[in-house]
Amino acid sequence: MFENLQDKLDRAFKVLKGQGSISEINVAETIKEIRKALLDADVNYKTAKAFTDEVKEKALGQNVLTSVSPGQLLTKIMNDELALLMGGTVTELELTGNPTVILIAGLNGAGKTTFSGKLANFLKTQKGKKPLLVAGDVYRPAAIDQLQVLGEQIGVPVYANLESKDPIAIAEEGVAEAKRNGNSVVIIDTAGRLAIDEALMTEISAVRDATKPHEILFVVDAMTGQDAVNTAKIFNERLDYTGVVLTKLDGDTRGGAALSIKSVVNKPIKFIGTGEKMEALDVFHPDRMASRILGMGDVISLVERAQQQFDEEKAAQLQKKIRKNKFDFNDFISQIQQIKKMGNMKDLMGMIPGAGKAMKDIEIEDDAFKPIEAIIHSMTPYERENPDVINQSRRQRIAKGAGTDLQEVNKLMKQFNDMRKVMKQFSNPAAAAKLMKNMPKMPFGK
Repeated sequence: MFENLQDKLDRAFKVLKGQGSISEINVAETIKEIRKALLDADVNYKTAKAFTDEVKEKALGQNVLTSVSPGQLLTKIMNDELALLMGGTVTELELTGNPTVILIAGLNGAGKTTFSGKLANFLKTQKGKKPLLVAGDVYRPAAIDQLQVLGEQIGVPVYANLESKDPIAIAEEGVAEAKRNGNSVVIIDTAGRLAIDEALMTEISAVRDATKPHEILFVVDAMTGQDAVNTAKIFNERLDYTGVVLTKLDGDTRGGAALSIKSVVNKPIKFIGTGEKMEALDVFHPDRMASRILGMGDVISLVERAQQQFDEEKAAQLQKKIRKNKFDFNDFISQIQQIKKMGNMKDLMGMIPGAGKAMKDIEIEDDAFKPIEAIIHSMTPYERENPDVINQSRRQRIAKGAGTDLQEVNKLMKQFNDMRKVMKQFSNPAAAAKLMKNMPKMPFGK
């Protein structure tokens, strides 16, 4: 996410490295590079110019502290201004209706139906709501089937009328169904088009007028860059929507839509999609995204994702097992499953300060855990519960069953045993403190 922009901004800041103060000359050169980086990322030209003019004005008005370099100061200013450019603060959904009606709009291929499923899952698991999905796309082949599959996958009911081709009537029926069944939120998936046309706009406007939604969310493909912003502007003129959803931010996106859309349509980005899984939906935090763009990570979001997968009861049981040195391969594979649910591995690495930059040229496949899982699944239940019994002959059988070689099994066994030792030490606070005290100091900054 935003790798190219991050690299170019990093190069721009290098102009100020080694400078003792901020001056008109060195700031002008840096600002020129920043503006070029934003335009290369497909940011709207007026937005890029206004943004860099603001950064320049603030930078020239600052006194550089002896403990802060000009480069660090400009990074701080950039971070604050990027956050403001993308909205400044997080904007929550309006969920006061009974039921709350949420209308989903956008072009074909933007990911409206997938987002509808993700939003329903988010409201059910994170907000304790009882959502109903309404299949209002009567034109795209298999759109209704897709929504029904997603609904079944996340345990959310879907209202569909296969006999009707009237999206306005279907939307009204869906709201009535929610009232009858006590659903607290109605999410109406609507039809898109390959391009903006009058028929699309008239139809979506009619659905809005009939259902009087509390939220109208415009779903846009972040990979379309500046075109996404232009489309957002036209939709907003007709619908006056309440928020934007950026999808496919895990793809090869330049970031122009995320940086431009708020300033062009003056509507907040409320959610971002970062993968195909139903859990791959994040509330949009402008300040956190600014930090990620500047390569400073996003530890808060990383912790929040971990907490979503955290089970206190299971964690307490696991801690007891670790203390007794009973951590086994069943526990190990359970931890792998929790990590996988947190999202795309490269995306997770980008949330760790400095790690994203270090990993930018390293491909991390989503199925990176598959070889490990194959080895563990080739073990018998007894072997998974009692790792110490896995001798050489058992390892050979496990390797054959997993379709790998003995060397890979031996490597996993060594890593697992080393991990068990460390976990055992850290489960005892006194032993952990002693271990940390005796660790060699890391040469940070070299």
